[in-house]
Amino acid sequence: MVLSTMAFTAMNGLLKFLTDYSGAQLVFFRSAGSLFFTFGFLLSRGIPILGTHRKLLITRGVFGSTSMLLFFIAVHYMPIGSAVALRYVAPIFAAVFAMLLLKEKVRPIQWLFFVLSFLGVLVLKGFDGSIPPVGLALVLLASVFSGLVYIVIRKIGTREHPVVIVNYFMCIATLVGGLLSIFYWKTPNTHDLLLLLSLGIFGYFGQLFMTKAFQRGETNLIAPIKYIEVVFSIWVGVGFLGESYSLWSIMGMAMIICGLLLNLWYKRQTNLSK
Repeated sequence: MVLSTMAFTAMNGLLKFLTDYSGAQLVFFRSAGSLFFTFGFLLSRGIPILGTHRKLLITRGVFGSTSMLLFFIAVHYMPIGSAVALRYVAPIFAAVFAMLLLKEKVRPIQWLFFVLSFLGVLVLKGFDGSIPPVGLALVLLASVFSGLVYIVIRKIGTREHPVVIVNYFMCIATLVGGLLSIFYWKTPNTHDLLLLLSLGIFGYFGQLFMTKAFQRGETNLIAPIKYIEVVFSIWVGVGFLGESYSLWSIMGMAMIICGLLLNLWYKRQTNLSK
């Protein structure tokens, strides 16, 4: 999981560095750069590329592509560490959707933890002048679609190979990003082209290492490590991108992560008591 967060942090840093390019163009290169690995893996293992639950796979791809596009555009408006921290409210939306669509129960104390995270969003936005309303709206909307992605993946379950799911996501995102970037296309030079393609490489290995982590360890122990990505992103932002963060910004991010970690801890305790 640490390797996964490092790969995603590298991708996030490149996103911020390459903000001269539109969000759609970034989505296109990030997705196209991953297809080499996903198609290669599926073909080498003889795994059917189209899968069997195609409606769900396409739905996951559409929701995921929408979330990615909104997040990539949001990065243009705010420091990368703030964007990453705000994106992590997605599990809250996932819990709401699970309650409404899957009839899962959310206990009162979990709502308290979610409120703590949302208070962190308010602190981060209220005291951080570097986050404009449009940026906040974009990243929160991206989190809503990420929450929907969690629900669709839960519906798919283990009936599809994980790489088949990711491959659908990358194919649809490449198509969406490619079509939308026609209107905002900027031809990259050789240096930028390599960096743009690197988005897909880092994104793929981040996804691969995260999948392996969840396969080898308990979810409740592995998942919290993912939040190190916020710390890594702040470090990249300050050290390489010239960003700065106020004490209020750090406090808001800490409240977001604390609320989500408490929710994970509570669910683990509940599962252990059963």
